[in-house]
Amino acid sequence: MNIVEIYEKFPKQSDCIEFLETIKWENQPTCPYCSSKQHTSRKDGKYNMNRYHCNTCNTDYTVLIGTIFQNTKLQLQKWFLAICLILNGEKGISSRQLSRDLKVTKDTACLIQLRVREVMKQNHELLLDIVEMGETCINGKQRKNKIS
Repeated sequence: MNIVEIYEKFPKQSDCIEFLETIKWENQPTCPYCSSKQHTSRKDGKYNMNRYHCNTCNTDYTVLIGTIFQNTKLQLQKWFLAICLILNGEKGISSRQLSRDLKVTKDTACLIQLRVREVMKQNHELLLDIVEMGETCINGKQRKNKIS
């Protein structure tokens, strides 16, 4: 996806939450702690997010538990945009450039990059098929062979 598609598909925080719930739970919320499907829905007005209370283990949870978005106060639209910029950048993107693009601090941009790269390392199965690489030098500089 490109930047325009991100903004068209996810114009509001609630659209991002619905998308994550569809991917993670297939619209059937499941407790991340005990895997129970028995829950009570709650509205979290502070972050405009669906919050659930597990009736089995008596804990509250959201779709963000167990993802790179856990414990973040940054809007999910900015997270999705950051992921798009990191993945689509031909030569990558610096944390300073990412901070300017997202209007966040350099430290926040660095944390976003760190989390995205960590997830990319964990899901290395994505790189098992054909991988397209641009402007890659494999052998380095040519050496002169000296015969003694």
